[in-house]
Amino acid sequence: MFQIGRRDFVCSLAALAGAAAAWPFAAHAQEPGRIYRLGDLSLSPRNTPWTTALVDAVKADGFIGGQNLIVDDAGFGLRVDELPAHAAAVAKTQIDVIIATGDPPVRAAQQATESIPILAIAEDMVGSGFVASLAEPKGNTTGVSLLSTELNGKRQEILIEALPGIKQMAMLADTDSISPRQLQTLQDAGRSRGVQFSVHGVTKREEIEAAIDTAKNAGAQALNVLASTTLFNNREIILSRTAALHLPAIYQWPDLADEGGLIGYGPRLVQIYHDIMAHQLVKLLRGVRPADIPVEQPSKFQMWINLKVAKADGLTIPESLLLRADKVIE
Repeated sequence: MFQIGRRDFVCSLAALAGAAAAWPFAAHAQEPGRIYRLGDLSLSPRNTPWTTALVDAVKADGFIGGQNLIVDDAGFGLRVDELPAHAAAVAKTQIDVIIATGDPPVRAAQQATESIPILAIAEDMVGSGFVASLAEPKGNTTGVSLLSTELNGKRQEILIEALPGIKQMAMLADTDSISPRQLQTLQDAGRSRGVQFSVHGVTKREEIEAAIDTAKNAGAQALNVLASTTLFNNREIILSRTAALHLPAIYQWPDLADEGGLIGYGPRLVQIYHDIMAHQLVKLLRGVRPADIPVEQPSKFQMWINLKVAKADGLTIPESLLLRADKVIE
């Protein structure tokens, strides 16, 4: 985040600890005598549109990367198996806030520290046990809960509507981010519409392509890609494989329709970072306890449909669905 490159995390954290001495005059230009330090735990690369949105938003409150804000430059693009060690290393430094994006990073951050404030974005903050409740998080974690359980079901309904007469659908699930109970609820809802479901669980990148192939070979006519940081960060595999197999799919974020998916439905990640997480981060940097900052949920949702993908897959999307779309890509 904040226009930084990824280096070996041990070297990076050593630099992090000494950086305050290197930039004293820049700090005085903002808040005299204070330099703020952020740790990051993210499976995404740096300089994404949503991290840029966060940077722009906090700058308006006087927190400027490269001046009075020092950011862990090794916390991006991590693998899941790298998270615990990096979280432990970050927790040993003088960090003001750890930003953790996705269920595995949040879990690693909480295992590493019970005192450093954690600003988290996860699929279901309460259901995963990251916070006690939305209104009263307790502990050292606050952030954004993505309504994933409800939106997974909504996307399922949209995909059924997009493909009239569909009889078999598959779900691609990150089993680290969804419970068996939630999967069963989705299956029961689909069966009430006359659709049979198969569930294909993965936990890492190497399993994704084979899971999609298995779904297709089992007769799936469409794929619901369930909410997951791991699946989102490996979306190029999913988009490529579903295109090759002509397997219509729906995704967690609207923007994925712009990247080659058939349909995307949900909140926009850029808006979440700019409109919600930025003001939460500013509060944490100013000393508000995480327990006193309610966990928020997105309230704006968009549906994007890619008609070029529909045409390539030989599909005709019902006009009633197209009329409800916020963006139609032709």
